[in-house]
Amino acid sequence: MILAKVVGTVVATRKDERLVSHKLLLARPVDVRGQVDGNYLVAVDTVDAGSGETVLIVSGSSARMVAGMKDCPVDAAIVGIVDAIEVNE
Repeated sequence: MILAKVVGTVVATRKDERLVSHKLLLARPVDVRGQVDGNYLVAVDTVDAGSGETVLIVSGSSARMVAGMKDCPVDAAIVGIVDAIEVNE
């Protein structure tokens, strides 16, 4: 799983027909303290996330196992919205 912050949306007027009703969001991986920790990625939103929210993303074959994504051409899917992160060090 990837911890990320939603930073925008992606609009695609033409895309695979299996993705027509799905929202695409632009996210940036972050560490547990919210600091940028990777490159941007486009993920299919399955939980109605919004800009600025911290989310959980699955990628690869796991993204295609998310409800409604079976046999869809996706490599990343948002599967959760993070309410809080607690680190015990």
